[in-house]
Amino acid sequence: MALTAIALNATLKSSGGEPSSTDRMLDLIAAALQKEGVETETIRLADHNVKPGVTSDEGAGDAWPAIRKLILDADILILGTPIWVGQPSSVVKRALERMDAFLEEKDDQGRMVSYGKVAAVAVVGNEDGAHHVSAELYQAINDVGFTIAANAVAYWVGGAMGSTNFVDLDEVPEVVTTSVEMLARNTAHLAKLLKQNEYPGE
Repeated sequence: MALTAIALNATLKSSGGEPSSTDRMLDLIAAALQKEGVETETIRLADHNVKPGVTSDEGAGDAWPAIRKLILDADILILGTPIWVGQPSSVVKRALERMDAFLEEKDDQGRMVSYGKVAAVAVVGNEDGAHHVSAELYQAINDVGFTIAANAVAYWVGGAMGSTNFVDLDEVPEVVTTSVEMLARNTAHLAKLLKQNEYPGE
C-alpha cells in the first residue's frame, strides 16, 4: 500500500542561509519512512507567507491554502521544530493555529477532515525542552484530528547553553537513529491500518 507524508519544517531560517538542524532530522525521518514505503515531501514554512489567523484561507497572498491541501492529501504529517526559549518555534505554532479550522471542517459523516491522518514530531535544540515541546505538539495535533502512534517523536538536544547544533554533528547518535526508525515504523504501520479501516462517522 503506497503512503505519502508531508513534513513541515518549522525552523526560523529561510532556505539558502545557514544549514538547519531541523532539516537534518527531517531528512533522517524521510529516509526511514522511505524504507517503510512512504514518500515524503518537505515544506519549509519560513519560505512561505503563512498569514496569522485560524481559518483555512486568510485572503490574498496567504500561502496556507496550498500547504493545507498538501497536508490533507498526505497520509502522514510530520511536524519538525527547533526549541527556542524552551518552546516550539513560533512558525510551528502558527501552522497549528491555522489547523484550528479543522475543528469546524467536517466530511459528510461528521468527521474532521484530518481524521485518518497520522502525525509525528521531530524536535532539535541545544537546550532542554524536547519532552515539553513534543507534549505541546502532541496535544495540539490530536485536538485537530490527527492520530499519534506509539513513540512518534524523534529528538536531539545538546548541552544546555551549548553552541553545538544537531546539524554540526559528524555522526548521528545511535539513540537518535533508533528513535527515528521506531517513529517511521510505527507511524507507517498506523497509517496503513487507518487507511484500510477509517474512523466511524456520526
